[in-house]
Amino acid sequence: MAEPMEEVSHEGGEAAPISAESPTSSSSDSESEEEARENLRLQALETELANNPTNYDAHVQYIKLLRKASNIEKLREAREAMSALFPLSPVMWQEWAKDETSLSSGDDAFPVIEKIYERGVFDYLSVSLWCDYLNYVQEHDPLVRGCSPAGITKARNLFERALTAGGLHVSEGSKIWEAYRDFEQAIFHTIGDTEIEFPDFQAKKKQVERIRSIFHRQLSLPHNDLEATLLAYKSWEVEQGNVLDVNSANLDGISSHVASAYQKALGMYNARVQLEEQVSKQDLPDSERLKLFMGYLDFEKTDGDPSRIQILYERAITEFPISTDLWLDYTRYLDKTLKVANVVREAYSRAGRNCPWIGELWCRYLLSLERGHASENEISTVFEKALQCSFSSFEEYLDLYLTRVDGIRRRLSLGKEVEGLNLEVIRNTFQNASDYLSPHLKNTDGLLRLYNYWARLDMNLGNDLAAARGVWERLLKISGSMLEAWQGYITMEIETGHTSEARSIYKRCYSKRFPGTGSEDICHSWLRFEREYGMMEDFDHALQKVTPRLEELRLFRIQEESKGAAAPTDQRDNDTKKKAHGKRNTDFNFTEQPPAKRQKAAAQKPNKIHGKDKPQAPSSGEPNKMEDVNAKPESMSEVQVENSVRAKTKVYTDQCTAFVSNLSLQANSDHLRDFFGDNGGVVAIRILKDKFTGKSRGLAYVDFLDEAHLAAALAKNKKMLLGKHVSIARSNPKQKKKDKEAALGTDRNSIVEGSEASEINKESGTSQAPLDGRKYEIENVRLKGKNTFAVPRNVKPLGWTQNKPKKDTADPPDETPKSNDEFRKMFLKTQNS
Repeated sequence: MAEPMEEVSHEGGEAAPISAESPTSSSSDSESEEEARENLRLQALETELANNPTNYDAHVQYIKLLRKASNIEKLREAREAMSALFPLSPVMWQEWAKDETSLSSGDDAFPVIEKIYERGVFDYLSVSLWCDYLNYVQEHDPLVRGCSPAGITKARNLFERALTAGGLHVSEGSKIWEAYRDFEQAIFHTIGDTEIEFPDFQAKKKQVERIRSIFHRQLSLPHNDLEATLLAYKSWEVEQGNVLDVNSANLDGISSHVASAYQKALGMYNARVQLEEQVSKQDLPDSERLKLFMGYLDFEKTDGDPSRIQILYERAITEFPISTDLWLDYTRYLDKTLKVANVVREAYSRAGRNCPWIGELWCRYLLSLERGHASENEISTVFEKALQCSFSSFEEYLDLYLTRVDGIRRRLSLGKEVEGLNLEVIRNTFQNASDYLSPHLKNTDGLLRLYNYWARLDMNLGNDLAAARGVWERLLKISGSMLEAWQGYITMEIETGHTSEARSIYKRCYSKRFPGTGSEDICHSWLRFEREYGMMEDFDHALQKVTPRLEELRLFRIQEESKGAAAPTDQRDNDTKKKAHGKRNTDFNFTEQPPAKRQKAAAQKPNKIHGKDKPQAPSSGEPNKMEDVNAKPESMSEVQVENSVRAKTKVYTDQCTAFVSNLSLQANSDHLRDFFGDNGGVVAIRILKDKFTGKSRGLAYVDFLDEAHLAAALAKNKKMLLGKHVSIARSNPKQKKKDKEAALGTDRNSIVEGSEASEINKESGTSQAPLDGRKYEIENVRLKGKNTFAVPRNVKPLGWTQNKPKKDTADPPDETPKSNDEFRKMFLKTQNS
């Protein structure tokens, strides 16, 4: 807002109105405000880069602001700092070179700016940057500018480098060819008149042939302005005295080999023109353009020209510098096809600067240095630089360490003296890897592989058994619960002939708890070891130790399987009881009573099962009367009892089921489905898990569609899955049930026959079991014999006989149903006797 006008008195004149804020002051104020804002942004960016120097965007914005503010010294420092961390884009290199050229004058600045261009053309392929570089050298290099022989040679070498880098660029490569022709024609015009000096005639003739050769080379390559190049060539030939039609693109008057090469190049360009148009579209998403480039590369690979494929890779990388898949594909192609040490090494160096977070690139970089016979100093420098990068997983760091050890081992195995290389370097590398990776790779195959390799090299290269044993002992302290660690230690002792030490290790570990079936596996392994290497006393001792351990593990497995199988069944039991309880409320109007009342009611009235009378306990007033403590409530029908029993005991039919053991703890349903995928027919997969930790126990059941698919699955027994030999057997639930009953001593006949002595108080005649609990009564019901009446466990039925008749009994047992009075008389008779 404009301020009020003030009247200012001037000497010798009238008062004149002057604005308090003139246009000049307003403009200067706005500029100062803008400068203040830019200073604040610069300070914020400096703080950000100090805290996070790997922020690429912050570097770019910081350089832009410094360039705008013309702060030359800070601008140079900012560019150097960014270049040390990241490759700069071609545009940023061009701006840097132009800024230095405008600020510096004289021949002293030329080497500095030349180095800037050299660094720029190394990072990415850019035809425009190469053209700027060539023009700068021609204008500012004193040797080239003066057309001295050394300067001309230097310029020609630079042009040839530019052609190697971008001369095959279909859409832009012709710019370098034209610049090369112009340079040679300028040299041609500096040569003296042919009629005066004979040596100059020879020089001019040689220069003409040089220019003609450049034309012929360019005409044999597919470029987008190939026809214009042909017309320019014909015009130049006319200047040399040849008769050609310069107004048409026909090939009349041109040598046959040039015409043939031109026709071939034109056909190649026509085959690529559509692909060039597709990859040149800037309005497409980057993902789509990258797919188009990959399709273009596939097309070039069918043609098989390595140089053309390489330059297309370089073009794609310039467009997508942080595409990890592109860098991996490019370096893989160079390793396989090109195999030029310097080219491959430079490509890996650039890949590490663009995608430093990819461990595979660094590993392959080390291998390329080794193939190229690089020095130990260079290899170790690259290795240390790779360790400073942030990889996505610890396995990538492990691969990097192992790749480094592989290289050292190979060079030491050659028997040549290499400065700075010895066994101690390998041990230090292993130790550094262990210190860094052990907390993160505990109980993993990766850490086992590292220590196994370490111990083996101590044995093979150092012949140091004590050091190798120390390596295994360190691993056992870290991953002592890993079966494979103990097995690896034992294997080393056996291979070196130290069976007594191997036996000592077996004694240390056979009683340990390992995941899956590892505990059983180590016991069986000890027995096999003693059969193959031990004496009879050793085998007997191992058998004495292992047998109770295996029995303990077998019972434990049965218990765990029963718990795992009972978990889904309990839910179904609860649902069944809820439904049964609802039926009682609806059909019988059953009212829930406290336990004391139910006890009293059970003692006052006889027990009955709905619809049919059953044997009763005596109802007389004798003090030592017996009660059926497990009798069912009136509302519970016989069918409901039978269904409840079936629901309780039946979980899975396992008709076509495979039992899989020794699984890797990382294995999941997808791994098993893929493992059996070639057979097909997988219906369901059940992996058993620890109820406390929720982790896999290394056991699983796999249901199949039919017997044929199951048989195919059983044929995969002892095949590898995730690094372990899995055991596959047919699931037999009936046999498991028998084994469980035998182990727990719960034979049905013995329970029923022996229950009277343990459950009945002979003096009082009353039961010691609790009188209440519907869950208890269902669990203790047994359906026995032809009559299928309910027999309580803790009361031996009247008239009960053993399954087999006694030999001295001639008459067959009386199968006639008896009344309550008959049962009472039989009971009193047995009591009196």
